Amino acid sequence: MEQILLVEDDREIARIIKDTLTKEGYFVTWATTGIEGLEDFSAGSYSLVLVDWMMPEMDGLTMIEHIRLQSDVPIIMISAKSEDADKVEGLQDADDYLAKPFSLEELKARVRSQLRRWQRYNKVNVQEEKLQFTQGLMMDLSKELVYVHEEKVNLTQKEYALLKVFVQHPLEVFTKQALYTHVWQQTELDQTHTVTVHIKALREKLNDPVRKPYFIETVWGKGYRFIGEQL
Repeated sequence: MEQILLVEDDREIARIIKDTLTKEGYFVTWATTGIEGLEDFSAGSYSLVLVDWMMPEMDGLTMIEHIRLQSDVPIIMISAKSEDADKVEGLQDADDYLAKPFSLEELKARVRSQLRRWQRYNKVNVQEEKLQFTQGLMMDLSKELVYVHEEKVNLTQKEYALLKVFVQHPLEVFTKQALYTHVWQQTELDQTHTVTVHIKALREKLNDPVRKPYFIETVWGKGYRFIGEQL
C-alpha cells in the first residue's frame, strides 16, 4: 500500500482528499501545519507528498525546501493561487501544481502519474550507502555510523543529522536558521546559538580544525558548508 502524506490546514478539504485517496487504496497521513508535516515526513516512509501552499507555522514552499534536503519523493503543491507566476514559483521544488478548486478525478490522475514516476525512479536509483572522504572520514548511511581513520565517532542524534545534511549537499551554504529548522524541526528565531554549539561539538569529534577545516567551513555572515573531498 502506497503511503501518502497530506499537509493541509483546511479540515474540510483535507477530509475530502483523504477519503478520496483512501478509497483508491492509499494509506494517507494527514498533518495540519508545515512543522507537523515535516515531523511526519521525517518519521515515516512516503511515496508522495501533497502540500498546501498557505499554512500556519511553516508555509508549503519552505516545507518542500526542507523535504528536498533529504528526499526526491514526488511532491504535489496544492494552492488557491492560480496565476502563472505562482505556478512557476510553486514548481521550483515541487513536481506538480494543483490549483484550487480541482476535481477529484484530476487529483487522482495527478497522484497516479507521480507515483508511476517514483516507482520508475526507485528501480534505477540506488543510493550510495557508504561515503568516504579525504582525511579519513567515512559515513555509513545505512547503519548511521561515522568513522575517522577507521575509528568510530560517537555522535549525538543531532550531530549526526547535521553531518548528514552537509555531506549530502556538498558546498551548499546553510544558514543557522535553515539548519535549526531542518534538524530540530522548529522555527524559533532565537535558537541559532544551539546550532553553533552543535557545530562546534561536531568539529571537535571529527578533529576538524576551525581555521583550516577539512570538512565544515564557516562562511562568514552566511552560515556553514561542507567542503570534504569525496573519494
